[in-house]
Amino acid sequence: MTSSPLFVGVDIGTSGIRAAAVGPDGTVLGLGRARIGADDHIRRDPAMWERALHACFRDLEQTVDVSAIAGICVDGTSGTVLALDGKGQPNGHALMYNDAVEDQRIPSEIASVAPSQSAAHGASSALARAIELQDRPGVARIVHQADWIAEQLAGTPVPSDESNALKTGYDPVSRTWPDWLGETSIRRDLLPEVVPTGTVTARTGGTFGLPAGIPIVAGMSDGCASFLATGAKRPGDGVTVLGTTLTLKLLCDGPLFAPEYGIYSHRIGDLWLAGGASNSGGAALLAHFDLDQMANLTARIDPETPCELDYYPLPRPGERFPINDPKLSPRVTPRPEDDAAFFKGLLTGIAGIEKLGYQRLVELGAPALTSVRTVGGGADNPAWTRIRLKLIDVPAEPVFSKEAAVGSALVAREALS
Repeated sequence: MTSSPLFVGVDIGTSGIRAAAVGPDGTVLGLGRARIGADDHIRRDPAMWERALHACFRDLEQTVDVSAIAGICVDGTSGTVLALDGKGQPNGHALMYNDAVEDQRIPSEIASVAPSQSAAHGASSALARAIELQDRPGVARIVHQADWIAEQLAGTPVPSDESNALKTGYDPVSRTWPDWLGETSIRRDLLPEVVPTGTVTARTGGTFGLPAGIPIVAGMSDGCASFLATGAKRPGDGVTVLGTTLTLKLLCDGPLFAPEYGIYSHRIGDLWLAGGASNSGGAALLAHFDLDQMANLTARIDPETPCELDYYPLPRPGERFPINDPKLSPRVTPRPEDDAAFFKGLLTGIAGIEKLGYQRLVELGAPALTSVRTVGGGADNPAWTRIRLKLIDVPAEPVFSKEAAVGSALVAREALS
């Protein structure tokens, strides 16, 4: 068990909480875990978040000395908000990142005044949820999930951060709550103060078995924390997520907003994280083969030979990035008789979408891609990796960690070292 200074990141996920401890050199020294629960009702209950946080720190204590913690940073699910009463207690359950408001007048009023590049548009934006929450009796404040967890650690209200506030309408360019919010029905006085990621906002109050006085650092959304956990940290560093969908994220030295492609930028200090998500990805592969079939076919693929098939694999019609066409049909013909050749064509097609996606980000103002790190289930396919790297033609960098909590821990380390 180490006694050197530790920096802890806390990641509040959909069904669980993780806490990672890193040393002064960034080495991961400990990881604590605790489940929140799988039921949607439980996931929305802040009391269950608090209970899981207790359990998570108890688990972390098994591997590290919590008295050595020199800083803590929290990330939460992007767009999850909750209402608090005058005593700082939750006023009902939270509205999660994927909850949509039923009253369509709310997104309509936002659309009528919000700039097109704002991330506050839509029935499932955090601003829409905040407007719905404010009508609960006795609401005194509205906070983001990460804010509330930090507040429990401190025992006092804390500011929010520029990443979590983005979908609530915060303007990360001017670093203000914009004037147009006054033209919506949101009560501006309910919204939190916002500070840059990495700002020391408070100190621990001696709860959760932790010493009092540990600096608490403003965090970010879980997606941003996951990006930083990979080790990406310079403009031009990209991260490809090969999951059910294909998601690209690129670190930039300036903001990039292209709502027509679903692209907006999170501000992380003085850098910006821009990204886009294609409907292609693992779901497009599963439309043709199951996981066992794909594993067997991968062994028969030669990634070094050219592929003449020109595919654009999609699980169903419709694409948003890098092509914005809600009616775009999957292109997966002609189909060779050999399933291995067909599978190689699908992998090559998705790799082509990845290449086009990074090109699209650059065309819209992002810096050129200089390196790529890959996470998600598809990252484990060696043939696909080789096909992709040949197409995008940049170095592949190793992934430092896949744990979002590590990304938050690294933010605390950077802020306090």
